Amino acid sequence: MRAKNTAPIIIKRKKIVVSDGHHSGAWKVAYADFVTAMMAFFLLMWLMNATTEKQRKGIADYFNPTIPVNRISGGGDGSFGGDSVFTEETLSQNGTGASLTQPVSQVSHDNGYEMDAGQAAIESKGFDNVQELLSAFSGESMAADDALRHIVTEVTDEGLIIEIHDLKNEPLFEPRTDTPTEVTRAIVSILARVMKVVENQIAVSGYVSAQPLVVADNPVWDLSTRRADRVRIMLEDQGTPSTRIQRVTGHADRKPATRNPISFRNNRVEITLLRSAGNRK
Repeated sequence: MRAKNTAPIIIKRKKIVVSDGHHSGAWKVAYADFVTAMMAFFLLMWLMNATTEKQRKGIADYFNPTIPVNRISGGGDGSFGGDSVFTEETLSQNGTGASLTQPVSQVSHDNGYEMDAGQAAIESKGFDNVQELLSAFSGESMAADDALRHIVTEVTDEGLIIEIHDLKNEPLFEPRTDTPTEVTRAIVSILARVMKVVENQIAVSGYVSAQPLVVADNPVWDLSTRRADRVRIMLEDQGTPSTRIQRVTGHADRKPATRNPISFRNNRVEITLLRSAGNRK
């Protein structure tokens, strides 16, 4: 009896480790994100298969306009879209604005142009109309869409520059000639119609890419001039009065548009709607 009373008492303790791996909901969030992404992917694949090439091009053009119009602004989100009303601060961006140091009616430009504020506003409105009309041709036809891909516009102190340029495997002229391709004819036809909304004088300038090899008789000067003159003739054939053409010049390969002087992108013609004579010094 005594031996039984002195027996050791053994106590067993169980250590229970609770793992969050089977009970946490974090994996559900990750799985839901994965399923959502897969659903969006398959929805995109279905939409691409269900739409036509023209519809897909229209959607792409909505997010990436066919005609890149360079409109430089102050970039802010306040009044006037971030622009200042003073010419000294905005002249290099958009060529308009009042002046801090000179009368509003007349502001001198560094490049020799003297701007009348009222006339400048009218011309800026005309340039905007031209750019909007060019954009309006997008979607009119496949030929118009192809033509507009060659066009870039920019407003400068001299006027509105409408640049038409080569694309890869889509030249404006037959190689080393001034014979226009079909896309050039389509472009000039569009421009002739658009430029009827304004009465500004016109300047045409031709540029070509540099030759990969040094040749004794370099044709770049003659070729750039002949291409510019061919565009002038085409504009006049499309109804543009010859009296509006103020100058036709060839710049050879002297002002490349890219760092690579032999790039196809340097083959271009600039059609400038000049500011009125009253705005020049």
